[in-house]
Amino acid sequence: MKNNPVVPYILILAFGIGLIFFMSIQGADNKKEIAAEHEGGGETTEATDDGSALVQSCIGCHGGDLTGGVGPNLHGLDEAHIVDVLTNGIEGTPMTPGMKNEAEAKAIAEYISTLK
Repeated sequence: MKNNPVVPYILILAFGIGLIFFMSIQGADNKKEIAAEHEGGGETTEATDDGSALVQSCIGCHGGDLTGGVGPNLHGLDEAHIVDVLTNGIEGTPMTPGMKNEAEAKAIAEYISTLK
C-alpha cells in the first residue's frame, strides 16, 4: 500500500496554522512593549525647527530641489499662498485639503521661502 501524497501538505498546513497562532499569541503578550518602541516615531518631524524634514513628502511631485517636476516650481512663492494650499488644497490636483496642519504648513512655507 502506498503512502497518501496529500499527507505532507496537510502537515505543512497544520504547522503553518500553528505557527500563525503562536505568533499572534506572542504578539498579544508583547503589545505594550511593541507600542512603547513605536511611540517616539513621529517626533522627528515635529522636533525640527524648519520645514526641511516636512518637505520630504513634496519631493515626489515638485522634484528634489522643489524647482518643479509633475508639480510646479515652489521657489519664489508667497508664504501665505503655500500655507493656503497646504491647508485648503487645490481642487483637481493631488493637493487635497488638510494635507498638513497649520503649524506644519507654516514651517514648510518658511523653509521654502529661504530656498533660492
